[in-house]
Amino acid sequence: MKVKVSDDIILVGTAHVSKKSVSEVRKVIREERPDVVAVELCRPRYKAITEKKRWEKTSIIEVLRSGQGFLVLIQLFLAMFQRRLGKEHGVEPGAEMVMAIRVARREGIQVALVDRDITVTLRRAWRMMTFREKLRLFWNGTKALVGYDDSEMEEVDLEELMKEDVISMLMEELRSFAPTATEVLIDERDAYIAGKILKVQGVKRAKQLQEKGINAQPKKVVAVVGAGHVKGITRRISDPKTIPDLKTLEDVPKKKFSILKGLGYAIPAIFAAIFIYIFYTGDFATGLYAFLAWILINGIFSAVGAALARGHPYTIAAAFLAAPFTSLNPAIGAGWVAGYVEAKVRTPTVRDLQALSTMETTKEFFSNGAIRVLMVAALANLGSMIGTFVALPYLVTLIP
Repeated sequence: MKVKVSDDIILVGTAHVSKKSVSEVRKVIREERPDVVAVELCRPRYKAITEKKRWEKTSIIEVLRSGQGFLVLIQLFLAMFQRRLGKEHGVEPGAEMVMAIRVARREGIQVALVDRDITVTLRRAWRMMTFREKLRLFWNGTKALVGYDDSEMEEVDLEELMKEDVISMLMEELRSFAPTATEVLIDERDAYIAGKILKVQGVKRAKQLQEKGINAQPKKVVAVVGAGHVKGITRRISDPKTIPDLKTLEDVPKKKFSILKGLGYAIPAIFAAIFIYIFYTGDFATGLYAFLAWILINGIFSAVGAALARGHPYTIAAAFLAAPFTSLNPAIGAGWVAGYVEAKVRTPTVRDLQALSTMETTKEFFSNGAIRVLMVAALANLGSMIGTFVALPYLVTLIP
């Protein structure tokens, strides 16, 4: 989908797994002969599609420590889905971006990466999302990971997907589900990419040089972007005043005191208050029973989570033993402990890490050792969280 925004800016809207998009990108660049080819990639994503063995260097332990394991799972699952579509349509995901870069370099044309760093985007989305949005994301992500069925995958019509009305419908569906995430993932990136394209084009720079008597003209730019961004980028470029300072879009908001964090610190206090009161009344037997109930409820739910992720028996035991104590410490989660044990007992191999870039079915996805570690961490944490919210009300009923 070719859109001429101005005489010097042409957008090529693509589907990332479309063979037709690859051909169109090559055709437009050769016809337009631009000064710059801009692609919807940041440096990490550029490396992701050009360095196929990048996952061999992945440290699963570092992923667990970062607390981003669940987001990594979602990212890998979506990448797997995209590869599945790509295979069905005979093209590698991101092939149109690779083609744009290849043609540009062959023709001696400057290449510009105009998307925001994916790490910044994900962190901004997570920090800015409300507690409710995070719960909905976690719940729907877990359903997708656990309940996904290859046999039920509907055939995707890429020609329909390229149509603006379908794209708008998909964007609105995402907006109703997680409006803050949509703002960061779609709206902000529209503005950021538009700003970077204008910066690469150099209109302001050309005017400054012209004022000094130097003959300078803006550069002609062909920008290769996902079809879902074409409408937003066009609107921003047409009205540059709506584009905020790009530096503000690169800032990651500082952590704020959230409801979830507040509960994390309140739980130890509530737990301590309950037991102090029980023992203060002199009912030692009730206190001992309450303590055992806390251990069993917390431990069982977390262990079930680890078992659902098909963790090793040692991992399940670790989740059971860790949950009653990590629930009282906001700085660490039972899933981190369980994931660490799983990684040590069944350390993901280089083959597992290599497979992350080639998985195409859910069977491959859930059989992968690296994925299992992340699943163990995510579900053991979820189980521990559920166990905590079941155990505390029960302990309250035991107060004399």
